[in-house]
Amino acid sequence: MRLLALDTATENCSAALLIGAQLLTREAEFARGHAEHILPMIDALLAESGMTLGQIEAIAFGRGPGSFTGVRLAAGIVQGLAFGAGLPVVPVSDLEALALRGFDLDPAVERILVCNDARMREVYWGCFAQERGLPVALGPEQVGPPESVRLPGGGPAAGIGRGFSAYPQLAALEGVAVRPPWERLLPRAAEIARLAVREVSAGRLADPEAALPVYLRDNVARPSSS
Repeated sequence: MRLLALDTATENCSAALLIGAQLLTREAEFARGHAEHILPMIDALLAESGMTLGQIEAIAFGRGPGSFTGVRLAAGIVQGLAFGAGLPVVPVSDLEALALRGFDLDPAVERILVCNDARMREVYWGCFAQERGLPVALGPEQVGPPESVRLPGGGPAAGIGRGFSAYPQLAALEGVAVRPPWERLLPRAAEIARLAVREVSAGRLADPEAALPVYLRDNVARPSSS
């Protein structure tokens, strides 16, 4: 399988190229300006692999939740690349990608609570169980103040994501254990590419126009009143 993946939903700007069992990656953190870096990263990966975009089977991307500008950027780039090369797209949750990163770091962990900083005194969050090494959502992804985060029943969970460093009270949730440096980790295109393999294998491919961002919240002008 040959998949290109990219993610600009957080400070971590990243791209990955999966060719069979080989995974090539580029990533760097930027406070802003992801648009200036993501296409050169993609070009570098294709050059390193000796492949052209037309030889790729599908393009995966982090569809959010995350920075509004970042998820729009990723969706727009993927639409342009996919239309131009006649390729299908695979939207992948950034929360799910971060959960996979945690399961890779500690395969003994059975459940992971992902909390990413959503700014405006809120977090994007979701809980995932491990099934054959891959994350499975235990409920809908949500956004809200740290006080709204609830661990689903079924046992303890490891915490991962910068929501825990932005809002230390999250680490006090009953049943949640956060170990350094998990509270500093961000989603990456590497995990997005691997999750896309599951989608492609199941035939869950979409047309380029379906490369749409997922925001979870509509109001970006002011924090929630809850």
